[in-house]
Amino acid sequence: MAKTRLTVAQALVKFLDNQYVLVDGEEIKFVKGIFAIFGHGNVLGLGQALEQDRGALVVHQGRNEQGMAHAAIGYAKQKLRREIYACSSSVGPGAANMVTAAATATANRIPLLLLPGDVFATRQPDPVLQQIEQPHDLSISTNDAFRAVSKYWDRVSRPEQLMSACINAMRVLTDPAETGAVTLSLPQDVQGEAYDYPDYFFQKRVHRMDRRPATAGMVQDTLAIVARKRKPLIVCGGGVKYSAAAAALQQFAERYGIPFAETQAGKGAIVSDHALNLGGIGETGSLAANTLAKEADLVIGVGTRYTDFTTSSKWIFQNPDVEFLNINVSAFDAGKLDGVQLLADARDALETLDSRLADSGYRASWGDAISRARESLYREVDRVYQVEYSGEDFVPEIDDHLDRKQVFAEFIEATQSVLTQSKVLGTLNEMLPKDAVIVAASGSMPGDLQRVWRTTGVNGYHVEYGYSCMGYEVNASLGVKLAEPQREVYTLLGDGSFMMLHSELVTSIQEGAKINVVLFDNMTNGCINNLQMEHGMNSFTTEFRFRNHEDNSLTGGFVPVNFAMLAQAYGCKTYSVTTYEQLREALEDARKQTVSTLIDIKVLPKTMVHKYFSWWRVGGAQVSNRDSIQRVAEMLNENINKAREY
Repeated sequence: MAKTRLTVAQALVKFLDNQYVLVDGEEIKFVKGIFAIFGHGNVLGLGQALEQDRGALVVHQGRNEQGMAHAAIGYAKQKLRREIYACSSSVGPGAANMVTAAATATANRIPLLLLPGDVFATRQPDPVLQQIEQPHDLSISTNDAFRAVSKYWDRVSRPEQLMSACINAMRVLTDPAETGAVTLSLPQDVQGEAYDYPDYFFQKRVHRMDRRPATAGMVQDTLAIVARKRKPLIVCGGGVKYSAAAAALQQFAERYGIPFAETQAGKGAIVSDHALNLGGIGETGSLAANTLAKEADLVIGVGTRYTDFTTSSKWIFQNPDVEFLNINVSAFDAGKLDGVQLLADARDALETLDSRLADSGYRASWGDAISRARESLYREVDRVYQVEYSGEDFVPEIDDHLDRKQVFAEFIEATQSVLTQSKVLGTLNEMLPKDAVIVAASGSMPGDLQRVWRTTGVNGYHVEYGYSCMGYEVNASLGVKLAEPQREVYTLLGDGSFMMLHSELVTSIQEGAKINVVLFDNMTNGCINNLQMEHGMNSFTTEFRFRNHEDNSLTGGFVPVNFAMLAQAYGCKTYSVTTYEQLREALEDARKQTVSTLIDIKVLPKTMVHKYFSWWRVGGAQVSNRDSIQRVAEMLNENINKAREY
């Protein structure tokens, strides 16, 4: 048996460089490269291996471990899970920084390979620098924190364990139903240990991402439920994108007159101007989708995991006869809401159903309800995109107890801007290139985008909302740009998310990978501020204000930040915007740049897009000394009685 003597780290690099996937007859190199921040726990092991012979792997230098891992997630998501980056960190805090990213990947079903350094397997130098000691269990390290957020976790404490660990890692990473974060913990002493590895471990491996066909019995169950329903509604989830099922879904919907609504992950699979596209659904849903959702007697979930935002806490489907048909490659997701399960690849399932229904004469009975709902949606989006500040207290969707005039006056005094968030979005939707990719993740931006953004390009809507992770946006945009360097990438985010994490903006400068950061600065964590007010509270520690030393509260004036100056120091081309004319000029000029840009837009707080006929269950106080909060508690009980219990 031929063998090669290598260190564990060298063997790992050689193995990763020889992994491929086969999708619809196309062979694709699976591991593009590695993001790394080197410290004492990985620089002399994995770092040495990459310096000596990294093969075709590309190595990127990260600035923050969470940030670089989010870049890897952004890359894999934009590549529809067919290519990935691995991420390597040192021990201790470097590893812990990646836990949030691991959770983001797992929640969103995105493959992410994490290679954190670990403490010494021999324990001889314990406690080594950055080691956490648990007196009750000396086998525990920081990396055990990854167990709760990983789809596969392993610790390579002996050189020969690397082989089974790697094989299992690839099994999970390339499985559409089980993919997510995979963590291989690498003790720093073991990384450098030598072993005679069999050469067949390094052979080229091609992992088949075959389409799972539906069983005959499941198809029969599906046909039976469709046949007896008159008002079906398709919910287009992220699985439609990952299985390249958009064309099949569009044909199916058109042939049988079935409207479709979009989840955050599924939005953009089919362009917004399609005659059957109702837009986003649920808590952050559009006027059209949420209107028809209440009438649907069959919900056909395609590649969706039915989050509480998609279903409005299982409340939005109000038809007493509503049933669910779940098309999903994951048995876990297919079984939700007690639905009829069609456990299969989305494209294969839709094509199979189409062929079986084609001669049945079936047609949904929505009449002109679809066109009327879409007309209302377009009028509403046009209205929202033109809302301007007029000197009055003009935002009726915010609860009456809030003194908006005072807030507006303070903000205008601090910024000299009267821009509204919704009209800025309308300007962006009009001016951005049709094939651009927009990236968002948290705060009010995903909600506004799902409600009113009109998608035009293929795979141009990249919103992480499975974990709604603040700090994903800028960093993931680097990954998106690496995935599609020919397209303009725009990061849409608030000031709170930008301050949370934007480390890989510097990496984008280093790599010459231009991204455009469009920063909505309202000096507020606006989404949560709105949630407070909607549920009877006043603004409490969600606006960015100076401390008032008279009562020791954060109720002083707004804290101004010049984000343009900050990004300029990084090397970005920057713009400060307080008028719509400046915004248009900035967008036009940013397209001409070859370096990353940042547009610092001062937008009035509390000018986000309101919700449409939805309800979201949150943990409000059941006892309060304020009438407004007490009323919300009473409404909670009323709405719970209208929602499905499981």
